[in-house]
Amino acid sequence: MQWKVINSGISPAKKNMELDEEIFASLEEPTLHFYEWESDSATFGYFVDPGKYLDLEKAQEKKLDLARRPTGGGVVFHIWDFAFSVLLPSSSEHFSRNTLENYHFVNKAVMESVKTFLGEEEFSLLKDDAESYDKSCERFCMARPTKYDVVLLGRKIAGAAQRRDKKGFLHQGSIAILPPDEDYLREVLLPNTKVVEAMQNFTYPLLPKNGSKNECTEVKRQLAYLLEKNLSELSL
Repeated sequence: MQWKVINSGISPAKKNMELDEEIFASLEEPTLHFYEWESDSATFGYFVDPGKYLDLEKAQEKKLDLARRPTGGGVVFHIWDFAFSVLLPSSSEHFSRNTLENYHFVNKAVMESVKTFLGEEEFSLLKDDAESYDKSCERFCMARPTKYDVVLLGRKIAGAAQRRDKKGFLHQGSIAILPPDEDYLREVLLPNTKVVEAMQNFTYPLLPKNGSKNECTEVKRQLAYLLEKNLSELSL
């Protein structure tokens, strides 16, 4: 199966989400969409009220660019990650009406990609949802591993949210490149939750905290190549 690859470059968070919606609306062939963020950003699931979990005034002070996703799920920070979208039409033999099976299909390619990148064989797809530290953690992608997430020793390297309809599915994914910044999180999150601790304990980043901008750029380049390769191989 041939994949169409779209690299839309750098845009504000809202524009990136609108591009995914536009691609999904006219979806006819398997598509892999890569994009970057114009500034520090965070997206939140279609039914999530970000004001219940984020200090919106502080987020505005820090110029955190917020946007609603066309998919579900919780809050995802796009500061330390590699974001991508996989769109598969319902005409594909790999499309399923079972959302978890679609997660499994995409995350298997993600898992093979990070295995190749790190030379590490112990990654797996989580069999069941992990226990949440508290209710707020359930609304932050990297604060709680869920079924079919890519994990190493219980720590999550990739999360995602999906939307499915009669045209196919849109899978918006995020791969951890750097560890989350504790000080930044404590500034923009509402107090009295365990979200910071959960994100630190459950996130498995590809690079250490002191990873340079050039190193992050190279990681993204390699992941884009590997994702396209592994999705194509899974589709044969």
